[in-house]
Amino acid sequence: MTIEANYTRWVLMPRSVSQITEFEECPYKSWLKRVERIEPRPAAWSTHGTAFHTAAEHFEKSGRELTADQAVTVFQDEYSKGINRDLGKVNDIDQWMRANRGTAADDLEDRFARGTEQTRRYVEYVQDQAPVLWRPDGEAPAVEMYFKVDFEGVKLRGYIDQVVLNKDETLRVRDLKTGSTKSKFQLWVYGLALNQLYPDEQVTNGDWYLAKDHRVSRPVKMADADQDAITERIVSMDQGVKSGDFPAKPGFGCRFCDVSHACSFRSRS
Repeated sequence: MTIEANYTRWVLMPRSVSQITEFEECPYKSWLKRVERIEPRPAAWSTHGTAFHTAAEHFEKSGRELTADQAVTVFQDEYSKGINRDLGKVNDIDQWMRANRGTAADDLEDRFARGTEQTRRYVEYVQDQAPVLWRPDGEAPAVEMYFKVDFEGVKLRGYIDQVVLNKDETLRVRDLKTGSTKSKFQLWVYGLALNQLYPDEQVTNGDWYLAKDHRVSRPVKMADADQDAITERIVSMDQGVKSGDFPAKPGFGCRFCDVSHACSFRSRS
């Protein structure tokens, strides 16, 4: 597709939390990735997170009948497939992104081992704590739950990792994290989306399952969400895309930008 066609497609498509946060961080980064279609540099942390989510999803959708060993096998298979796919794109792993010191090869091995342990510990956590997953309309458990809602004319879509049933029958949105970055904005958007889709249900809070610590975070209250401010961020991002203006914001974040290799504005400090 041409740049013009890519841009037109982006203008018309629904937004997502990841689009919004990426655009706020650096509009030009969004332009490079979504319009010029620059191939991002691979990062083992991304494959690590995806594989962990897939293993958790398989475990939950099995009715929690998968054993820890079986869930680990899912993680390891998904991780290996993802790494091999990315090697096909960028064979020189020294060009890959990494967050820790040491070689890229060390990072790949470390995340395989870390994700294996995190997957096993997730199964143990569920077996021990037995969180009850919500079943919308009495159907399958709310795992990787797709939504598409409207914020003042802007369509927003995404997937909620899990929706948990609190003891008082209210709902809690849960995001699974293998890293350390947490976003209240994300949880609040998910809660507001559920409110739109299921107005008869009460979404009272959200939290993160922190795979690094093998525990659930303190809850985030949905009552603290400023719906007007959240809607303003969504609408502002949508208007920014449609304006055709994509200024670069060079700075510290350039160190972690996966398309910085194609950016003439990147900070080299």
